[in-house]
Amino acid sequence: MLKNKTIGSMLIVAGTTIGAGMLALPIASAGLGFTTALALIISTWALMTYTALLMLELHQHADRDATLNTLAKSWLGKRGQYVANFSVMFLFYALCAAYIAGGGAQLQEKINNGFNLNIAPQVGSIILAIVIGTVVTLGTSKVDKLNRVLFSIKILVLASLFYMLTPYVHGQHLLEMPIEQGLILSAIPVVFTSFGFHGSIPSIVKYVGLDIKTLRRVMITGAALPLVIYIFWQLISQGMMSQAELLKSSGLPGFVASIANIANNSAVATAVNLFADLALATSFLGVSLGLFDFFADAFKKGDGNKDRIKTALITFIPPLGFALFYPQGFIMALGYAAIALVVLAVFLPVAMVYKQRTSRDKSGYAVRGGNLGLAIAALCGVLIISAQGLQMAGVIPAIG
Repeated sequence: MLKNKTIGSMLIVAGTTIGAGMLALPIASAGLGFTTALALIISTWALMTYTALLMLELHQHADRDATLNTLAKSWLGKRGQYVANFSVMFLFYALCAAYIAGGGAQLQEKINNGFNLNIAPQVGSIILAIVIGTVVTLGTSKVDKLNRVLFSIKILVLASLFYMLTPYVHGQHLLEMPIEQGLILSAIPVVFTSFGFHGSIPSIVKYVGLDIKTLRRVMITGAALPLVIYIFWQLISQGMMSQAELLKSSGLPGFVASIANIANNSAVATAVNLFADLALATSFLGVSLGLFDFFADAFKKGDGNKDRIKTALITFIPPLGFALFYPQGFIMALGYAAIALVVLAVFLPVAMVYKQRTSRDKSGYAVRGGNLGLAIAALCGVLIISAQGLQMAGVIPAIG
């Protein structure tokens, strides 16, 4: 049973991580060259895996069902709790609103085409929110089962996509040097947010239990799966086109059209669109599960049916409302996603573990690296926020 949960939890981590944002990676890293882009992706993976393990170091000293709300209050006091709560709600509500709006529009289009109907996009958003909300309300085990099915299909789609595109990879494109070193700052926020899964960690701890050895395996393997897939995706996308051609791609639609044209295969665009739909669904499941358990902890709701329904309403009604009535709001909020994720996934774990190591029981599991590791992680967080800030100020281009 535990082994079954372990595999499922690894796939929840990977499914939450591998979202539709993966498709933007080649565009974001177009001017870096394959080697520089690879170094950036591996460095980001190492940072996010390290901070995920820091979260496990904290969880061993807390209750099984503790979320960032409880952890931050325990180690950082009321102010830390407020910062944690704001970061979680800001980021996850914005993401959920984006998933509901984007996924709802895609669902509406498929329903209209499949059944020869003419329903409004809002109906698709409502249907998607109800379906995902129902699965999450039924519990992590149901999320696990649905995520396994969707993730398996997603891997099959990716494998077929790689199979179709690999013959068109040219080694000389992979050896191109960076066009401009400063472009790495523009790519950092996109690559960083492509490894965001930390909001689902408390849900996985609650699901698996406080078995640190098993949880370490879940985090390391779950984060390594996206790393391997991202590397293959970069290898193919950057190997098919020169940096100049990638930079000319007019956003994601232009990039997809370019690779479909090079392969001379309309099935490529179909596979990319199917992958995007599946990636959105698995990411939505992981993010909403983390938000659901966060609210259950924050409002002290139990696992009874009435309490879970109340928690579901708090989790899904606000982002659904934003997606339906104020779409500009969450689009603006997503511009700050990297900053909120740095606070959530880097600064808070580093600060809490530092407090834990200096003022509490030092027994049990401790992530290697000591205070030097914490300092390096914090500096990386400052670099990411600086890059995002320079983008927002218009000093460097916002890409991807």
